[in-house]
Amino acid sequence: MKNLTLLFAAMVAMAVTLSLNSCSNKKDNVTPVKATLYDSLGGTVMVNDPAHSGTMIEKGRLGIRSVIDSTIFVIAADTRINGHFTVLLSEVTAGNLTGFTELSKNLTDFVAVGTGAKNYTYTGMDMTAAHDPAQNPRMNGKASSADFDAFVDDVVKGANKNGLPANLIGSLGKIIVSLKAQVVQK
Repeated sequence: MKNLTLLFAAMVAMAVTLSLNSCSNKKDNVTPVKATLYDSLGGTVMVNDPAHSGTMIEKGRLGIRSVIDSTIFVIAADTRINGHFTVLLSEVTAGNLTGFTELSKNLTDFVAVGTGAKNYTYTGMDMTAAHDPAQNPRMNGKASSADFDAFVDDVVKGANKNGLPANLIGSLGKIIVSLKAQVVQK
């Protein structure tokens, strides 16, 4: 009972403090919180992970992973660029999803961090190394500007398959386009 009384007192004190702060006319008491692109993609709200029964995932991460996975499948069917991923495609065709799972995680981490997520770290290769077959034996050939443009088209298709609004696709596009000089190596 004593714990409940203390909890109630703390809640009342917090409510009074919040009320006083919100009613204050001093603008310097309020620090506006700018929403990140990650927040717009679902943020840190925890939801069930449909890929891993019984586990929870941040809604923003789930949304990003869904777009990434859809994009990987779009790329797999895209004869303009799927030749760069022969190692991955042969693994998946043989039933080995290890490379797919790792690529999905790395790209999801990369995009999550790039969109403002605070709870994740990207630990994969930098973009130049990741797209250089001499440094990444999973890449089959260097990417041209046309390859990059095809990739962007495929990301848009993957995002559309997941119902991502056009304004968020545009924001993600800005991040992707900022990497073009690192990815295009021929």
